[in-house]
Amino acid sequence: MANDFLPGTVWLVGAGPGDPDLLTRKAERLLKAADIIFYDALVGTGILALAPQAEHVSVGKRSGRHSKDQASIDTLIVSAALAGKRVLRLKGGDPAIFGRSAEELSACAAHGVPVQICPGITAASAAAASGLASLTLRGEARQLTFLTAHARGDEPLDLDWAKLATDDATLAIYMGRAAAPAIMRQLIAAGRDPATPVMVAVNVSRPDERLLRGRLDALAFLTRTIGRDDPTLLLVGAALGSSPARTSSADSQSDRAETSPARVAQI
Repeated sequence: MANDFLPGTVWLVGAGPGDPDLLTRKAERLLKAADIIFYDALVGTGILALAPQAEHVSVGKRSGRHSKDQASIDTLIVSAALAGKRVLRLKGGDPAIFGRSAEELSACAAHGVPVQICPGITAASAAAASGLASLTLRGEARQLTFLTAHARGDEPLDLDWAKLATDDATLAIYMGRAAAPAIMRQLIAAGRDPATPVMVAVNVSRPDERLLRGRLDALAFLTRTIGRDDPTLLLVGAALGSSPARTSSADSQSDRAETSPARVAQI
């Protein structure tokens, strides 16, 4: 709709995992109509290039290094809208999945600023697609749980490990690189089979994407060489073991790693 992005309004837009081709058509249209874009650190330059007419403002956060705190971001968004601009808040993945959209929605509502959400493809879906894997599996993986491994400061992960250790659940663990050893230990201690398939997805959908496969009891090893700034998603569950990429021969695995944009390693 041509009249859904009026001056003085805000859109929270999901940029997807990084590949511009994974943007929704609506997201691309909104990008081209925006006056100002406040974007996350994980948003690729190829996506921002779709909006040359807009002012681009980085408000990205990385582990331990925040360019802006959330209150400051809220103020920037609201102030731009009250100044009559078409404001686009561009978030990696989907705004509603660990995107802190609630704070920004509340800030807009408190100042009477109209705000809407455009969903995006979340990293778990993109990682499963790259790995030719399913996140659910009839008879074996009836549940799909999204969770974040990010904790404040030095606080331990406060999760219901017994619930997460059920064999019929696939876990999609965002921001999981640093916590991978603790996740591995806690899940196994809570009863999850050490042989449960896992996939570690790094830089999902980007040219430097890597997919590392193995068992739950090798999770700490799989994440050991991942860089601090590489966005990392952990997938855990029986459904990951049903992928043709996992059951194929070592030779075909090697061929795929050379010819596919994603580098697939089998542990």
